[in-house]
Amino acid sequence: MSQALEALLDLLDLEQIEQDIFRGQSRFAVVPRVFGGQVAAQALVAAGRTVPDDRFAHSLHAYFLRAGDAGAPIVYTVDRIRDGRSFTTRRVVAVQHGQPIFHLSASFQTYEEGMEHQADMPPAPDPETLPTAAELLPRYMDLYREQGVLERLLEAREAVDLRYVDAPPFASVGEAREPRSQVWFRANGKLADDPLLHVCLATYVSDMTLLDSVLLAHGRGGWVTGDVVGASLDHAMWFHRPFRADEWLLYDQESPSASGGRGLGQARIYTQDGRLAVTVIQEGVVRVPR
Repeated sequence: MSQALEALLDLLDLEQIEQDIFRGQSRFAVVPRVFGGQVAAQALVAAGRTVPDDRFAHSLHAYFLRAGDAGAPIVYTVDRIRDGRSFTTRRVVAVQHGQPIFHLSASFQTYEEGMEHQADMPPAPDPETLPTAAELLPRYMDLYREQGVLERLLEAREAVDLRYVDAPPFASVGEAREPRSQVWFRANGKLADDPLLHVCLATYVSDMTLLDSVLLAHGRGGWVTGDVVGASLDHAMWFHRPFRADEWLLYDQESPSASGGRGLGQARIYTQDGRLAVTVIQEGVVRVPR
């Protein structure tokens, strides 16, 4: 296991300070605020620690309310909304400096048999044939808006091996492309056999590239090139089938709409053998600086 992955797992290992109250640490990411995927994953950890072991996360719905301060801890308060025979519902509020910065509702379910069907996995190349972040990202040094961008990008990908199927959005600034992108990802090391951990790792990664497809439709490079400013607004995920986040997962993403200063991304996450594991939808602020 890489040191970066160990650090990420430590970040997700919340401290319990009272019944249903947890504290998580923060760290700087590629932008000067708390990474949204970190807050979402930590909130799901907090929720999951208040449900029985035989109940597994099947959905989450969240709103990003304020930018998080990466230099301060975050307190997560869990509200036990419902404990039913099959489903358990939790609400989590993340607080910094006395103000809520994030709100999450999550649902957990006991395992049961049911009807089965799924959308087919789209074609994608073998992830092992694609360049790593360390091999790919230095190729675009002349596009980064400032010194240090490459280092922050690479640092953000040390814990997770994330490989673009096609060139990243900032590689084709000024040239509109189909609003669709694919990445393969997996944790950069072996993880414990804890289903909640794998779900939380996927939640963390799901916020890294989902809005890229919005940028592709308009030939924009995003924060990397400085031609767009933005932030996540809301985030929803449905966990359909078991998966491991330390095995290759295909993140197939597209943007069906952008309007009113907002962009919508939707995606499916497949296991390498073609099982549909997760559906993700996110909307974010996407503005062109004036």
